[in-house]
Amino acid sequence: MKQIDQMRRRAARYLDVEAVEIAPATGVFSLSFDDFPATAWTEAGPILAAHGVRATYYVCGGLADGVNMDRDQYRVEHLQALHAAGHEVGCHTFGHTSALKMDAEALRLSLDANAAWVAERLDGHRMTTFAWPFGDATVGAKGVVRRRFALARGVRDGVNAGREDRALIKSIGLESRRLPGYDLEALMAEAAERRGWLTAYGHDVSDRPTDYGCTPADLDHVLRAAKAAGLEIAPVGEAWGAVTRA
Repeated sequence: MKQIDQMRRRAARYLDVEAVEIAPATGVFSLSFDDFPATAWTEAGPILAAHGVRATYYVCGGLADGVNMDRDQYRVEHLQALHAAGHEVGCHTFGHTSALKMDAEALRLSLDANAAWVAERLDGHRMTTFAWPFGDATVGAKGVVRRRFALARGVRDGVNAGREDRALIKSIGLESRRLPGYDLEALMAEAAERRGWLTAYGHDVSDRPTDYGCTPADLDHVLRAAKAAGLEIAPVGEAWGAVTRA
């Protein structure tokens, strides 16, 4: 089964690609948080505000007020507060379920449920961007997602520049298990030099993060590095309009 899942992930990377040209006037950086743990707002929110930047929060309605990976997840008041502050709210399925575990109909039902749940709590807000739970995509799921969202963000490393698949936008992980392997300054410089789009995703933010989270100092470092490289910083959906061209 594991080998089959790997083959399906690989197929999604190379098949049914709808290429778009990523060519902003200047390099762009977008930060996002997946799921999302409460600390992605309570700890990260003040850091974002201090830097004067906005991020994207990829929401699973089914995780609200719950626990995931031993971390308290967001509460509805967190979601409403960040939306009111101008941060983007995007879709991450309703139950944080891998596309490898859903057929097309199950995925559609999950997206419908999440859309209704978010709209009810955010005065009719419609999510326009998507992030794949666990970074898992399939060829069939890409078709479903592409018909509903402007783009889908994955978890494959790299700067988006030139021709990219709008259903599998690259993104680096602001995760304690991955950060030591990155040269963040070099990635930011590459995005600036190539006039590309660098996106990043994180989860919890605390002094003792999970393997999938980062520290407040890590987050501050990332934002300082983006600014030092001269990158524009914008939420994923807002950046999309600036980085793409027909």
